[in-house]
Amino acid sequence: MATRQGTTKEAIVEAAIELFYAKGYKGTTIRDIASEANINPANISYYFKGKQGLLEECLIRFFEPYLKCLEEEIGKLDKDQADHCLKRAIKRVLVFQSEHKLLARFVWREISIDSQTSREIISSYLMKERFFLKNLIHGTLKEQKMAFPISMLIIQLKGILMMPYVNSVYVSEVWGMGPHEPYFIDKYHSVICKWLESWSGSQTFVKPIESAASIGY
Repeated sequence: MATRQGTTKEAIVEAAIELFYAKGYKGTTIRDIASEANINPANISYYFKGKQGLLEECLIRFFEPYLKCLEEEIGKLDKDQADHCLKRAIKRVLVFQSEHKLLARFVWREISIDSQTSREIISSYLMKERFFLKNLIHGTLKEQKMAFPISMLIIQLKGILMMPYVNSVYVSEVWGMGPHEPYFIDKYHSVICKWLESWSGSQTFVKPIESAASIGY
């Protein structure tokens, strides 16, 4: 039996991402995934120990590189201006989500549900995300007098970064924009920079960094 693309393991993950997005985690069965991937259902148990293990694999594939975008820019704080690091981190997150749009939509939707899985994600990945964002923002705005606590800025920034994928239908159908398109990413990033400027009252964020196409990993 030939898989639809690449190795059996990769075919399973690709099929799972598409179906988890389209039907939801609970609405997707092992047989659905096996049929979509054109593999024997036993292969899913062999590679992932079942649907829960496959979900965990999808989350790892999203959050590990997502957090790396933030962590790597923190590592540059001593060598580069803090505002440059924050701007690059934001752009890299936007580009990463655009390159994995179905996975991003599924993951952000999944953690909006109050479940054991979402709580585990919060206690591990999202607490680490908060730490990274706090360091990046604090490094940039530490000398500015801010009218609001940094926690509020992080919560709002988080919402802005997620919004095009949590509400992808709204963005595409109402505004006719593709959240995964380089033009949208560049314009959205520019607006985020200006929004951050309004918090600090400085001109730090006015100039956006290079275009989405130039961001690499």
